[in-house]
Amino acid sequence: MTPQRVPLLASLVVLLAAACTTATDHDGAAPTTVTAPAAAATTPAPATPAAPTSGAPVAGSWRATYGWAVPATPARVTHEVRVPVTPAPGEPLPVLVEVRVGDHPAEGFSRITFAFRGPTPSYQVGYVPQVVTEGRGAPVELPGTAFLSVRFDPAQAHDARGASTADVPPSRIGYPTLRGWAAAGDFEGHLSFGLGLRPPAGGTLPVRLGESTRPDGTHVVAVDVRRG
Repeated sequence: MTPQRVPLLASLVVLLAAACTTATDHDGAAPTTVTAPAAAATTPAPATPAAPTSGAPVAGSWRATYGWAVPATPARVTHEVRVPVTPAPGEPLPVLVEVRVGDHPAEGFSRITFAFRGPTPSYQVGYVPQVVTEGRGAPVELPGTAFLSVRFDPAQAHDARGASTADVPPSRIGYPTLRGWAAAGDFEGHLSFGLGLRPPAGGTLPVRLGESTRPDGTHVVAVDVRRG
């Protein structure tokens, strides 16, 4: 091989590698159209666990609202939401518009995000023996051996006709410890989900909660789970 051909081959390798990489957005979660998760850089975890806080995030920012810890009781972050958030015939509550997932091997966690139109609702995340549906209390099927309940209030994921408002990924995620997710209810201003986890040796995994605001004004709540 002549010296002149080496730079050309190296350039082709770089181009092919770039074409095979799946990008994630600034929330650290892949768009719902992505079929293969990919690593992406994100804000580093705080050095010490942060207590749950309240308050609105700054546009374009990401901030942790609950630092890396295993919540002995459900971690709750409170936001004051005045209902209705828009006058009739507008939407009375914050509306879920998107769920995304993303894997971050270099940072050691996997992420699921919930994006809302309107103000950020209050939310609560905690381990439960089994995730059940809002209202009826029916068991929700999830993969894994440990389960997180994720609840938002006040919030909804339907429009005035009862149709879903959210773009969502497949329920089976398949990351090392974050295995899947499922809707658990959209009932009287309470919006619930379940996450199925598979800790390496059973038990529970540390979680982190965070918030950001996209340039379009959409408010995002992130739930991060350690990969091991």
